Amino acid sequence: MDFPTFLIQLLNSVQYGLLLFMLAAGLTLIFGIMGVVNLAHGSFYMLGAYLAYALSSLLGSLALAIACGAVLSIIFGLALEWLLFRHFYERDHLDQVLLTFGLIYIFEEMRSILWGDDVHSVPIPDVLAASIPLTDTLSYPVYRLVISGICVALAIGLYLLISKTRLGMKIRAGAFNRDMTEALGVNIKLIHAIVFALGVALASVAGMIAAPVSSVYPNMGSQVLIMCFVVVVIGGIGSVRGALIAALLVGLVDTFGKVLLPHLSGMLVYMLMAAVLLWKPQGLFKQ
Repeated sequence: MDFPTFLIQLLNSVQYGLLLFMLAAGLTLIFGIMGVVNLAHGSFYMLGAYLAYALSSLLGSLALAIACGAVLSIIFGLALEWLLFRHFYERDHLDQVLLTFGLIYIFEEMRSILWGDDVHSVPIPDVLAASIPLTDTLSYPVYRLVISGICVALAIGLYLLISKTRLGMKIRAGAFNRDMTEALGVNIKLIHAIVFALGVALASVAGMIAAPVSSVYPNMGSQVLIMCFVVVVIGGIGSVRGALIAALLVGLVDTFGKVLLPHLSGMLVYMLMAAVLLWKPQGLFKQ
């Protein structure tokens, strides 16, 4: 492998890893803070992709579609938490699994009714359609670099929100001891609603920015859901920092595995997970 090809694969792995982090961060927040096993998380990624397709066609701008889609995702997350999820916080994990597994089928049927079962494409904005030349024959798309930049900005924003703000302090307190936090006067129901809406928005935005490079198609959420759980398990359940490092590791292993060891590429990520769990059964970082 020459250096330009290595550089392209490295950039691809970082972009893929950062996209996985956005998905896994929402998943680990929902489970770590609220204790909810959410199998429908991949459906929020699919929702974002279809919102990007529908809104970009309607508004004529991908940037406006992402902005409007993010707001709609937050509203949808708040409504879903109020209608369903808040009634399952104290229930057994099996009940939560059954609820979220049922939601997968509901969302898929709604997707089929609203947008059909065809594969759709989302055009890349003209200003971002260029490529950066690496050699005479190899170049790298600008839009993929933009995806990485958006993910990095959102990761920094998530870190500042959780670590440096009063809301983040309440979120961390609720994750550490929910009953004591509520006894101190914190509205834990509101914190749960905000965290759930944030998790939905992160997954949805990931789907929106990925739509132009991955297309929009049925059952796309189920494919990323497994990788999300792999990232969460490797990084440590409830750890956002662990989710970031694990997502980058998974991105590297998956991308370079497909190039260097294509006959083993389907196993390498799970071999990585097994190796990490043998070394640290709780994952790389604790909550």
